[in-house]
Amino acid sequence: MRNPFEGKEIWFLTGSQDLYGPETLAQVAEQSQQMVRTLDAAADIPVRITWKPTLTDSASIERAIVEAGADDDVVGVITWMHTFSPAKMWIRGLEALRKPLLHLHTQVHERMPWAEIDMDFMNLNQAAHGDREFGYILTRLNVPRVTVVGHVTHSDVTGRIGVWSRAAAAWNDAQHMTMVRFGDNMRNVAVTEGDKTEAEIRFGVSVNTWSVNELASAIDSVAESSVDRLVEEYAQTYEVASELLPDGDRHESLRYAAKQEIAIRDFLESHDASAFTDSFEDLGNLRQLPGLAVQRLMADGYGFGAEGDWKTGMLIRIAKVMGYGLEGGASLMEDYSYNLEPGAEKILGAHMLEVCPTLTSRRPRLEIHPLGIGDREDPVRLVFEADPGEAVVLALSDIRDRFRLTANVVNVVEPDEPLPKLPVARAVWEPLPNFSTSTACWLTAGAAHHTVMTTAVGIEAWRDFATIAGVELAVIAEDTTVHGFQDALRWNDVYYRISQGF
Repeated sequence: MRNPFEGKEIWFLTGSQDLYGPETLAQVAEQSQQMVRTLDAAADIPVRITWKPTLTDSASIERAIVEAGADDDVVGVITWMHTFSPAKMWIRGLEALRKPLLHLHTQVHERMPWAEIDMDFMNLNQAAHGDREFGYILTRLNVPRVTVVGHVTHSDVTGRIGVWSRAAAAWNDAQHMTMVRFGDNMRNVAVTEGDKTEAEIRFGVSVNTWSVNELASAIDSVAESSVDRLVEEYAQTYEVASELLPDGDRHESLRYAAKQEIAIRDFLESHDASAFTDSFEDLGNLRQLPGLAVQRLMADGYGFGAEGDWKTGMLIRIAKVMGYGLEGGASLMEDYSYNLEPGAEKILGAHMLEVCPTLTSRRPRLEIHPLGIGDREDPVRLVFEADPGEAVVLALSDIRDRFRLTANVVNVVEPDEPLPKLPVARAVWEPLPNFSTSTACWLTAGAAHHTVMTTAVGIEAWRDFATIAGVELAVIAEDTTVHGFQDALRWNDVYYRISQGF
């Protein structure tokens, strides 16, 4: 996956006013530049932080925010009121805001220099009330933002800014996302439907469809020499079942899977697309439902939705961007079966073929088995178990008047027993706060059965993304209760209908 943060930047905007004179403003500039250097050097902030000259009047504020909005490389802005910046100066600029905003409430000094404080110090270091003035106008204008409080040398502050910057970069990526749908979605399934026009309005993603036979023709045109190289890569990367090896009786199936990967990758690159879907009910002239190809493309950062589920494919790409460079991964997932033993309740998640190997640190096994659905040749797939650890499972649903993002914090665990007869990649998890509460809340939210499992980023990144996107987020976590969750959804119904107009 290409580094989604490379070449991107976050502008640091410092607020003040002309009242204090040139000497004080020179100190403001010097100190805010030092703050930017500290933030830009922080290892947990993956996007470059760029200092901009101090803003002291309405015209300069509006100009800076408009310029940020017009620059595709700017993924967000951080604002800080070093001294006191009268909030009415910010109105025109904030009304033109098109980028995610983080309000950093901080100050230059960590420890109060008690014995040295005089009025010059007080005039210069006024963020304690300058940021309150700014917070007022943000609230009055109903500007979505994330607020971070603390000194910039503190790891919790840089860590929190880093989480937000990942969400802002993912939002920037979504604004330019092209989703390729090979064929249509699975027939008669409700949750894979959705308003594609509203998705482009809300998230920026362009969702369009191409004939699956265009892909089939591309697969048939793949050069055998390219297949040879990719098959060799498979042998070096995975534990390959003997029947798929060059002298095995199913080797041709592996070569066709390699052709699928090459053709899909070339197709996506030619359309500048970062996500795609397919469906086992719309395979045209394809000989196999793509399995291995989808798994490897997801591992390279592409979003994917099974059965034409473009919303899940979009969400996976967003998760890939947010989690870039971190341990763990993100994948398509689906709840398949439960363990309902009292005190040992667990969920077994998988899909027919398409679970991303970024969920495991173990060497996957490359296998071929009958699928029993799709009416095509046996498909090739990677088989493995997801690593234990914390994760978030998410689904995006179109609930008529808006999109709802539902997120459940979970713990991935090892299976209670081996699964020698299950020929697909899988994950087993214990949902928070417990199985019955989690499941009841998920059903109450109308959350989808196709999900995204991410082990790279936690719930805070998704809170930030939902704030930036202006989309509803329903969280199921350690402190969730069924009745409290139901009440929260009812209040959300009121809020979103009022905020969007009846």
